[in-house]
Amino acid sequence: MSRLALVSDAWAPQVNGVVRTLQTTARMLVERGWEVTAVTPDRFRSFPCPTYPEIRLAMSVPGAVGRMIEESGAEAVHIATEGPLGLAARRHCLRRGRPFTTSFHTRFPDYLHARFRLPLGASWSYLRWFHGPARAILVATPRLAQELAGHGLEQTRLWSRGVDLSRFRPGLPAPDAYANLPRPILLNVGRVAVEKNIEAFLATPAPGSKVVVGDGPALAELKTRFPDALFLGALSGEALARAYAGADLFVFPSRTDTFGLVLVEAMASGLPVAGYPVAGPLDVVDDSGAGALNEDLGAAVIRALRIPRAAALAHARGYSWEAAVSQFEQAVRACGTLAVMQQDRDKTDGLPLAA
Repeated sequence: MSRLALVSDAWAPQVNGVVRTLQTTARMLVERGWEVTAVTPDRFRSFPCPTYPEIRLAMSVPGAVGRMIEESGAEAVHIATEGPLGLAARRHCLRRGRPFTTSFHTRFPDYLHARFRLPLGASWSYLRWFHGPARAILVATPRLAQELAGHGLEQTRLWSRGVDLSRFRPGLPAPDAYANLPRPILLNVGRVAVEKNIEAFLATPAPGSKVVVGDGPALAELKTRFPDALFLGALSGEALARAYAGADLFVFPSRTDTFGLVLVEAMASGLPVAGYPVAGPLDVVDDSGAGALNEDLGAAVIRALRIPRAAALAHARGYSWEAAVSQFEQAVRACGTLAVMQQDRDKTDGLPLAA
């Protein structure tokens, strides 16, 4: 198998961990000889997502997604998100009897509950319906696999995450904006939205200066409420790497992330991590010695400031994109059309022929 249709509602120009994961995986699969067809919002007319204008939702004509999948000659279909394109791909695959895999990147039940007070049970009902027919659901951690199993989704396979050690590294020159900030510099990177709980970081008493990198619907409000913090907006590439490397500590207040790719990027840049003992930080940091987790975020910050930068860097080196992409590759190969056809043939071997 060498052809994959990757369907995702999350894609550039969005800047987040899901997009970085999908684009890195697609690029590395191509380097391994795959043909990857990305069915993504940039190929359609789109409109801004309500309350998240930086996220564009595709408006595809009926049948367009299915035609793209079939014209690609894909022997495997991976549906990365549960949005409009994901729904169209799911519908096409079920109608055609095509096996497909999905992945669980985002805790939408927690997000929708935080923003709109939507009952958690309603969101989980939708996710069970969406992911239920998938041959496999790819998840970033064993803890997340256990959580999904508790909601009736047991066909999970591990797809971890990696970090680009050539980009995220210590020793880069700090951003000019850091020049006059009192040390230590405490950094948070991510979407500035209520479900990321950035308010908890900004409200926590701590020494030094607080810096937030990212954009999102809560940015204006937080700027007004916390004028002493430095908000740099969304950064990417070398500018983002310098923002990490020039800081002293990474603070991750989110309680809703499935993994937290920014945690690994921060540690690769030599930043110890402070956060809550919840899924995501527990999976990535836990007792590695690269950070401190505590329900008292201020206490976690004080403890983490004592951790050597070398400890964080050493832990980050254990996260390899090569290994993560191999997990993805093995999963889609095992669940692709040719593999399933062979499994079906194997099941019929030895059965008596019909009269």
